[in-house]
Amino acid sequence: MSLSLTASGSRAYRVVGVDPGLAHLGLGAVEEERRAARLLGSSLLTTSSRSSAPERLGALRDGVMAFLERHRPDALVIESQYFHRQKGTAFKVGQAFGVVMLCAADLGVPVYEYGPLQVKQALVGSGRADKAQVAYMVRALLKLPATPASDHVSDAIALALTHLQSRRIGALESRISAQR
Repeated sequence: MSLSLTASGSRAYRVVGVDPGLAHLGLGAVEEERRAARLLGSSLLTTSSRSSAPERLGALRDGVMAFLERHRPDALVIESQYFHRQKGTAFKVGQAFGVVMLCAADLGVPVYEYGPLQVKQALVGSGRADKAQVAYMVRALLKLPATPASDHVSDAIALALTHLQSRRIGALESRISAQR
């Protein structure tokens, strides 16, 4: 992975967020420099239930790899999955999750996971926030003219923003610990 340098020579940090799914997989690339985040790009990958599982997974692999190669992230963030009653859905999402993890591994991109509750708390301030509130905060934080058209894309971008916030908090905690 090559590093992204800005005109001033400082290093920008790029994150790709992924909302995994076999039928719909959301991707969002965000770059942060000096605590200012901007959207680099987003994509919604879709597969048809009429296609075979290997065809669907191959299409996801190709789309995820192309997106990662285009945006060259420093980190990939994926939504942790917690399905207790929906075993069929969990299995299909797990397949897409595995494809994304393998793409990241092939490119040497470190992977981080956050659950829906963590994303809602980080962006909205409440773990009980709904999707519309999260989408609104994605739009507000990135100063977008409109919320993303797809919930999957909005969730992917929200994951990237959550990681940026977590990274800032970690850096602050490190500075505080170093001063003690």
